[in-house]
Amino acid sequence: MEDSSTLLKARKDKMNELKDGGITLYPNDFKISNTIGDLHQLTKLSPEILGEKSITLGENGTTFSVAGRMMAVNNFGKSSFIRFKDRTGQIQAYIQKNFVGTDGYAIFKKLDIGDFIGIEGPLFQTKTGEWTILAKSFRLLSKSVRPLPEKYHGIKDPEKRYRQRYLDLIMNEEARDIFIKRSKIVSTMRRFFEARDFMEVETPMMQPLPGGAEATPFKTWHNALGMELFLRIAPELYLKRLVVGGFEKVFEINRNFRNEGVSTRHNPEFTMVEFYQAYATYEDLMDLTEEMFRTIAMEVNGTLEIEYQGRI
Repeated sequence: MEDSSTLLKARKDKMNELKDGGITLYPNDFKISNTIGDLHQLTKLSPEILGEKSITLGENGTTFSVAGRMMAVNNFGKSSFIRFKDRTGQIQAYIQKNFVGTDGYAIFKKLDIGDFIGIEGPLFQTKTGEWTILAKSFRLLSKSVRPLPEKYHGIKDPEKRYRQRYLDLIMNEEARDIFIKRSKIVSTMRRFFEARDFMEVETPMMQPLPGGAEATPFKTWHNALGMELFLRIAPELYLKRLVVGGFEKVFEINRNFRNEGVSTRHNPEFTMVEFYQAYATYEDLMDLTEEMFRTIAMEVNGTLEIEYQGRI
C-alpha cells in the first residue's frame, strides 16, 4: 500500500497537469438539471407516465445533467464505469472514449476518487439491468487533493469520526442518515407546534444568572456592560416570563450549554425543545408530548416506533 506522502504527490502531479492543460480545477458554472435521487425515481415510472412528462430513457433518450463525488472507478481500456453520489444517493456512470473524445478521456484518466464531476447524458440499462448514465460529456468541478479513507474499512476510530465529521459523512451512510433524520425530526416538531397555535420564540443565550436546571454553566465576560454572564443551561425561566407576559402557547428549539463531561454520547453543547401552555395541566402536556412523538415517528420512520441511532 502506498504511503500518504506518495498518494498526495501523485494527486498533486495530476492536478498540476490538468492546470497546465488549461483545465479549470474549481469551476462554478456547471448547471444541474436533476439530482441522482430524481433519476432513481424516473427509472421507477411507467413508460406512459414518462411519456406524459416528455421524458424518454435509453441511449438516445433525454439528456440529464447531474453532479457528484466520484466514489469508485473501474477501468476497462477505452471505457470506465464510475460510481458517484450527491446528497440524494448514488448512481453508476459509463465513460467511453468514443463519446467523450480522446482528449476528454485523457482528462478523465487524471481524475481521482473523491473528485467532484458533472456529467451530461441519457440513462440506459446495462446487461445486468442497472440504470446507468451514459456520459456524452463531463467536467471536473472540484479536484480533491487528499485521498478518501480506504473503502472497505472506512473510519472505525470513534475519536476520528467525531473530530473529522466530514469524512465520516462521506464514507458512512448510517452517519448521513442520522443527520437527515435529525433534520426531519426538528422540522416535524416545528410544524407540530405551529399547527396547534404555539408561537416559536428565541430567548437569551447569555444570562446574568443561570437557571432552569441543575448544571455547571460556561462563563463569559461582557465588556460593554462590565459584568460576568453565563451561557444558558436551559430556556425555562425566560419562556415562563413570556407566558406571564401573555403569550399563552410558546416553544423554543435552540441550543443549551452545560460545562460538564464530554464523550461520544454526551456533548456540552446540545439542542433542546421546550414548550409551555397556559390553562393546561401537566397531564395535558404529557398527552401533547406523546402525540408529538407519535407524529415524529410516523413522519420520519413511517412507524409508531422511534429507533435511537446515537447523538449528533
